[in-house]
Amino acid sequence: MATDSWALAVDEQEAAAESLGGLQIKEKDETSKAEANGTAKTEEDGDKPDEDDKEDKAAQSLLNKLIRSNLVNTTNQVEVLQRDPNSPLYSVKSFEELRLKPQLLQGVYAMGFNRPSKIQENALPMMLAEPPQNLIAQSQSGTGKTAAFVLAMLSHVDPAHKWPQCLCVSPTYELALQTGKVIEQMGKFYPEVRLAYAIRGNKLERGMKIQEQIVIGTPGTVLDWCLKLKFIDPKKIKVFVLDEADVMIATQGHQDQSIRIQRMLPKDCQMLLFSATFEDSVWRFAQRIVPDPNIIKLKREEETLDTIKQYYVLCNNKEEKFTALCNIYGAITIAQAMIFCHTRKTAGWLAGELSREGHQVALLSGEMVVEQRAAVIERFREGKEKVLVTTNVCARGIDVEQVSVVINFDLPVDKDGNPDNETYLHRIGRTGRFGKRGLAINMVDSKHSMNILNRIQEHFNKKIEKLDTDDLDEIEKIAN
Repeated sequence: MATDSWALAVDEQEAAAESLGGLQIKEKDETSKAEANGTAKTEEDGDKPDEDDKEDKAAQSLLNKLIRSNLVNTTNQVEVLQRDPNSPLYSVKSFEELRLKPQLLQGVYAMGFNRPSKIQENALPMMLAEPPQNLIAQSQSGTGKTAAFVLAMLSHVDPAHKWPQCLCVSPTYELALQTGKVIEQMGKFYPEVRLAYAIRGNKLERGMKIQEQIVIGTPGTVLDWCLKLKFIDPKKIKVFVLDEADVMIATQGHQDQSIRIQRMLPKDCQMLLFSATFEDSVWRFAQRIVPDPNIIKLKREEETLDTIKQYYVLCNNKEEKFTALCNIYGAITIAQAMIFCHTRKTAGWLAGELSREGHQVALLSGEMVVEQRAAVIERFREGKEKVLVTTNVCARGIDVEQVSVVINFDLPVDKDGNPDNETYLHRIGRTGRFGKRGLAINMVDSKHSMNILNRIQEHFNKKIEKLDTDDLDEIEKIAN
């Protein structure tokens, strides 16, 4: 796999990690209980809830790609809805069954795929079928879906034809680069097939025709290359992939641009659309892009609190919460812990205090760029830091197997100060994974936060016990 002549590089992550190694955080006074609990509705700059926690989906998706080096071991069931329910349903258990070109099979194995993932088992036979079949697939990051559609594109290319035959549209420049990386890796032993990037900064001379067989890019640039600049003849496209549809429709203009691109393509072009979520707006968009589709959905595994022991600790203020935290650390040995705060300011203060107490601490919050966050998470995953202090920016999608304890320094609340049950579930779901028992400790510092905790208990119908010294032996066993 060759890319066009200009070099592409994603920013190095080491610098970000280095700059976060020594924490230098200014402490400010916090006077009100509401601030200490993180539930005040109007707060000064730096002490407001980390709005980036609800941040754009593109950044979260990119973060998941950067921090995942292998497939997620999912137990989710795959549901397949065929366009023609009478046709036989094929699935494969090995890549050999797909009768791939030898150079592609070599690329698959070189990437570390030994056998197809759950989504690949069902999606690949549809994508590689003759005549081509259209597909709408629901798939989270880490399920092997990018490798699946990349394999489909590489399989349908005729290397003898020196023009674009496969077109992949991603919502952002960075996500396009990540997909491009997979194309390059999988096509490593197939040098006749070349890849071009239709992304900002790739300036080509007017009037030239692209000879690369695969083009990956963002909607605006791809549309320009097809319509205005005529670099691509859309009528010669055989496979059209629209990745991250849920992110795409959250970005202004991308939805219309994607529909305009799709309308220029020939009727027999294979349409493949992927999305992590399928709320109504995404579903309507998918149906406009993909006619007569096969549909693959992942039945979401219910997250459970059954393997997680939950406690709470009563305190009066932020400082007492910190003292209680130090006492817990002094009494038991903890492999690795994640500590959640409601505001960036509290997270920064807490990370600084823990660092001064001699703990190896990493700090993660919404003002960091995605590459910085990925570097911090990677260091934590490698065990270089034992404690990760974070706002909600980290509450979803990050699996660190060694996390044995999750501490809610501040209980999760929504913008109106009510319990955020979903966030609570995602936070403490960082522990008790991979079949292990987990431990969650909640810090309570006011009547209001006790009320929040009681409502969380009622919602999940799970008792949260007060932490006593008698419990330390049991939590020592869970925490390691």
